[in-house]
Amino acid sequence: MVFINNQAKTDLDNIVIGLLEWKKVILTVPEVMQYVDDIVNICYQLDTAICHTRVRYKDHLKYGRYSYLYKRNRNTVWYIIYDINDFDNVFVNKIINNYLTIS
Repeated sequence: MVFINNQAKTDLDNIVIGLLEWKKVILTVPEVMQYVDDIVNICYQLDTAICHTRVRYKDHLKYGRYSYLYKRNRNTVWYIIYDINDFDNVFVNKIINNYLTIS
């Protein structure tokens, strides 16, 4: 089972706001909602993943032990950072993009 914590939900809300206010590209509300729904759908599939990748960046370690890299386009990568408990439940803790990641 997958659980999305409050911080990750806030991150998703902020993604919606950021995309709607983005001056570089104008997106419609349905396009923005689909964008975020795509990220959410990936989150809910993490519990069926065959393998889980450990976080790559030190900055991500404060949010969890594992990360899923979602390459949205050639410029934007989203990191879904999560933990797994002893019962194989996935806890999504943070959703951050490559622009905010310190490598």
